[in-house]
Amino acid sequence: MKIIEIRAIRGPGYYSQKPVIFMQLDLEDLEYKPTDEVPGFKNILEEMMPSLYEHTCSPGVPGGFIERIERGTWAGHVAEHIAIELQCLMGHNISFGKTFTLEDKGIYNVVFRYLNEAVGIKAGEMAVEITGKLFRGEKTDIGECIKELKKTDEATRLGPSTGAIVNEAQKRGIPWTRLNNASYIQFGQGKYQRRIEATLMDDTSALAVEIAKDKERAKEILKECGVPVPEGRSVINLTDALQVVSKIGYPVVVKPVDANHGRGVTTDIENDEELKTALEKALSISKKAIVEKFLVGSDFRILLIDGKFTAASLREPASVTGDAVKTIDMLIDETNADPIRGEGHEKNLTKIVKDSETERVLRLQNLGYDSVVPEGKKVQLKSTANLSSGGTAWDVTDMVHPVNIFLAERAAAEIGLNVMGMDIIAPDLANPLKWGEGGVVEVNAGPGFRMHLNPSHGKPRNIAEPVIDMLFPEGSEHSMPICAVTGTNGKTTTTRIIAHIMKEAGYTVGMTSTDAVEIDGVPVLRGDYSGPGGAQAVIRSKSCDMAVLEVARGGILRRGLGFNLCDVGVFLNVSSDHLGYGGIDTLEDLARVKSTVPESVKRNGYAVLNADDELVMARADKIKGNLILFSGDSENHYLKENIAKGNRNITVFEGNILLQEPSGNTFIAHVGEIPVTFGGTAGFNTENVMAAAGAALGLGISPEEIRKSLISFIPDTEQSSGRMNIIDMGDFTAVVDYGHNIGAIESTAEFIRNLGPGRLIRMAAGVGNRREEDIVHFGEVVAKYYDNIVLCDSSPRNRKPGETPMLVKKGLLMGGMTEDKITEILHEGEATLAALKMAMPGDVVVFQAENIKQVISDVMDFRKVCLKKVN
Repeated sequence: MKIIEIRAIRGPGYYSQKPVIFMQLDLEDLEYKPTDEVPGFKNILEEMMPSLYEHTCSPGVPGGFIERIERGTWAGHVAEHIAIELQCLMGHNISFGKTFTLEDKGIYNVVFRYLNEAVGIKAGEMAVEITGKLFRGEKTDIGECIKELKKTDEATRLGPSTGAIVNEAQKRGIPWTRLNNASYIQFGQGKYQRRIEATLMDDTSALAVEIAKDKERAKEILKECGVPVPEGRSVINLTDALQVVSKIGYPVVVKPVDANHGRGVTTDIENDEELKTALEKALSISKKAIVEKFLVGSDFRILLIDGKFTAASLREPASVTGDAVKTIDMLIDETNADPIRGEGHEKNLTKIVKDSETERVLRLQNLGYDSVVPEGKKVQLKSTANLSSGGTAWDVTDMVHPVNIFLAERAAAEIGLNVMGMDIIAPDLANPLKWGEGGVVEVNAGPGFRMHLNPSHGKPRNIAEPVIDMLFPEGSEHSMPICAVTGTNGKTTTTRIIAHIMKEAGYTVGMTSTDAVEIDGVPVLRGDYSGPGGAQAVIRSKSCDMAVLEVARGGILRRGLGFNLCDVGVFLNVSSDHLGYGGIDTLEDLARVKSTVPESVKRNGYAVLNADDELVMARADKIKGNLILFSGDSENHYLKENIAKGNRNITVFEGNILLQEPSGNTFIAHVGEIPVTFGGTAGFNTENVMAAAGAALGLGISPEEIRKSLISFIPDTEQSSGRMNIIDMGDFTAVVDYGHNIGAIESTAEFIRNLGPGRLIRMAAGVGNRREEDIVHFGEVVAKYYDNIVLCDSSPRNRKPGETPMLVKKGLLMGGMTEDKITEILHEGEATLAALKMAMPGDVVVFQAENIKQVISDVMDFRKVCLKKVN
């Protein structure tokens, strides 16, 4: 058994509305070896992973999966359940999984939920290996697998501070996106978004951060505003340091001017030799060091958010407690083995590192790593109380004196940090700070929240709550409206019409399509962006306040939607295209894929559905939002049912596009006055207009505003490039249209036939990533409507050059077209020119363009020559 492909589907998709891992497996020889034919399979599996008994599987009761093993199931199904259980055993509570059998013998699609993408992928890979060994009668050490998965989780998940902020945002329904593999996070969408990096906010003052980094400068500011600080100043060498000591006296503290997390800090220095060692340590980190009076007292951290006192902790340096048996070295190892301790900031507490600082602190206590101390005796291991060096914290938020709160908030205002940690050495915080007895030794930008979120002792504080309150004050927006459009044909035109309506209504629209990502009508990324990458590009844009997104089936299958929920979802139609790929073999399968869009509509949003398409309407009961239906038949029974439920419809009656409501009908526009319908002769675009009108209504646009926008949308090469662009060439007509499937050919045939009295010539190209039979059938259908064909190979995809046109030609001949009516020119540009030269007066030449911009340019250049001849 081997993995053909494994990837994460990060948004709502064909398999689930939640993120899943997708694996395509080739069972190879195991296709002929179900579990009931493998001696001892069930016993080995139960012994290795007894918790699999809880998997209900299709029987729906505990032990259901084991029952399937006994009856006989296949390796892909076993791998699915092992991948799920591996994640559960390492602490991720998930349950969903499904295995799909494909037409190709031995090939299966397996999907299962994940919480951490890296963990999910590794669990899938492990599950396949474990399953393969099971079929050989071999056991796997599951404990080792869990250890490895935990390491992966710890290395890739969000840290405690960032994770807490994300969790708080999720509780409030604020969407979020991880922008890198670290802690760079976007909350919200478009112009309403806010970004953070760990606990630095996007509006944290850069000047304030620089001040916090410069410990001497920060001390001067605090001193000037009346906040107690220890005596001392910065130095660059031992001579300077000795001068400072001569004035303030021992004991002193030495620390780098611009380090953090306690790096390079030495406290309680009593003599010149210790001073020299400490200074060397500090200057190895920073060009300058601070020598200041050592304050006797406890180490406190006060946290301020948005200038307000939020929490306080008493921090204690890393330590161990003797038991009269184990050495200090053994006690440290025992402490580090506690699962709540991890590397760096990954867990609530950090492992204690045995280093020169530890050795120095032990020497001051006349101890070493091999010392055994009496039971109950606490041994300090670090001179500073930072959690990053293994320290612990007690919550003392409720014990801080009002004067100290006032001083802390004054300090935050003077420094200018909106999230600030303030380190204080003092006997306590229950009494006002006094000069010489306590003081602020440091302020920190981007402080960690671990000690407040999960203190070693005392009450946990929801620090993330005031952070989200600061980022999104009550009443403020966090998400922009999202309208998503899907279907087999008409997606791009409908998307463009909706974007035009919303732009006319005053929005700055981010639009995606198979052509580009456009911001406010300006292409910023060119190419096919009808997948989640395009959606994310718009959502991340800080200039957009509206998203109108074309959504194709490929993106849904590969990565899911680029958003979780939309305000309006448009489902246009379903016809034969892309079948036979990704396990999508029937029109019903295709409808289910595309239904992901309307099924992702918010409960208070609107799904706009084509009531004339039975495959579309078959998905209506899956939708949670409100329904707006559209139909060219005002008597359509679905429309009547929808009105009876109190919903709205869009329809055409006597040439008028109408809004149907329970209270009556409202005129929107006459079909003939809307340019994109070409006087009402382009029925396919009338459908697109109805869909766009329904979407605009769902987005809050009035019928009057919709009419104005529909009238001003011109289907030319500027506003609707490559979508039924009709160009007068003088004595013949050229049409540039992207339509490349059977549905597009059939829906536009009558309209194109009426454009001229002469021949219909088509520059045609099959699309290489279709099944052979579909490409051949495409040729058969084209032959029904066109007189002459120029075949090119503009979209070979995964086929050899020339292979796709050969299949199209086969279909053309089967459809009755003769060899003399078919011209084969593989290059699209050369084919364009050949088709243009073939034209005679009255002919209509249709260009099925892949490189739309270039084809239009070539046609317009030829037009200049034609018009000169006419004149």
